[in-house]
Order: sequence, then structure tokens, then C-alpha cells
Amino acid sequence: MKLYGLIGFPLGHSFSKKYFEEKFEKENISDAVFKLFSIESVEEIKNILEENKTLQGLAVTIPYKETIMQFLTNISPEATAIGAVNCIRIKEGKTTGYNTDVIGFEKSLKPLLKQYHKHALLLGTGGASKAVQFVLNKLGIDFLLVSRIKDAEKNILSYEDINAAILQKFSLIINTTPLGMSPNEVEMPSLPYHLLNAKHLLYDLIYKPEKTRFLKAGEEQGCTIKNGFEMLILQAEENWKIWNTDNID
Repeated sequence: MKLYGLIGFPLGHSFSKKYFEEKFEKENISDAVFKLFSIESVEEIKNILEENKTLQGLAVTIPYKETIMQFLTNISPEATAIGAVNCIRIKEGKTTGYNTDVIGFEKSLKPLLKQYHKHALLLGTGGASKAVQFVLNKLGIDFLLVSRIKDAEKNILSYEDINAAILQKFSLIINTTPLGMSPNEVEMPSLPYHLLNAKHLLYDLIYKPEKTRFLKAGEEQGCTIKNGFEMLILQAEENWKIWNTDNID
């Protein structure tokens, strides 16, 4: 029986297990199971690999997309450039890290872009943010990073820095933070939402709830909104392809 799984902490919000179990049933895949590995330390990956010899692949989520890299045998050039891994292929004792967040994000974002979406505010600086940065650079979209703490040396703004002039120019706003994720649905990035308008596109990598407070606030101002559900499906299918394609390395 082939084993696949997801590592992260916590995993109460996990989409992957339900998705892959439904995929196995729908596509009559009878020789595979999907397991959640909720680990409090990234170093526990060693035990997971040692104790689960039939493991073929792992998805990686918060908070290990960056720290997992040091434990892998190989890392794809794209994941190396991004600095984050969300997919691990396991074959013949070797672990290879990939980043499929970039594929899911790019394919789900591009149909929504208008000619005036040339500048983006990117909320958050973690592993998911790095994948988004990679895509924005690829698409030629200028961006500013926004975090709770300002860092002038790294050109990172604080939420308090966001004003009318910035929002007039930066019409694409992407949330890569867990703010608003179930079960903490009352949270939201601290932005002056009253300054948004119909030209703004708000994209939230969170998929549960379907509409975070961030998206609802944008919708009330006439913005186009998008959650992370389609991105998750796209990257999950890309993970499956990587786990099950011969000679991909």
C-alpha cells in the first residue's frame, strides 16, 4: 500500500486528507492511503521517514515550508530560488523538495488580472509569501511586502504605513498570512479597507472560511475577491503528478 501524507502543525484545518481520499475513491485508486502527520518540531520528519517505509510523498504546510529544506536530499532549482518547499517526493531513500504553490497560485490568479494590476501589496513574509513573490516577479508585477513589524533594511512596510496614496497605486492585495483562518475567523489584516474600490483585487490564500473578513471587507467596497481553494486543488494535483511520475528528478 502506497502512503502519502501532509506534515505541518496544527493540521485541524487540513484540506489535503479529505481531497486525496475523495480522489482515491473517485478514480478507483485502491493501493494508496493518505495520512496526516501533525508534528510540533520539523526534526520529527526523520522519524516519519524512518517509521513509514511505504511513504511515497509528502505535502508540507505551515510552519515548515522553509525549515524542512535542510532535511532533504535534493531541492528542485525552482524551490531553491523560492526558498520554500511544499511538496516532497520520496524515492529509493532520497527526498526531493519542490514548490507547487507557485503553479497553483499563478494559474488561479492570471485569469483575474486586469491591465492596471501592475503593483501588489503582499501581506506576510513566510514560505507561502516567497512562492507568491516568485510568481509576481515572473509576471512582471511590482510588489511591496507588508508585515506587523516594519523593516526598512529589507524594504518591508508595516500595516500602519498603508495609506491612500499606496492603495491608489497598489491595486492587487494578496494575503499570505493565517489571519482569518478557521477557527480564528474574527482576525483580519489591519488595513484601511474604506479606501479600497472596484479596481482592487483581493486574493486570500486561506480557503476556510470561504470568505475571510479580509475578503468580505473588500467585497463591501466593490473589490474583486478570490480565496485559495482553487490554488489548493491545482497544487494538490501537481503534487500527485510529482509523486507518481517516473524520472521526474
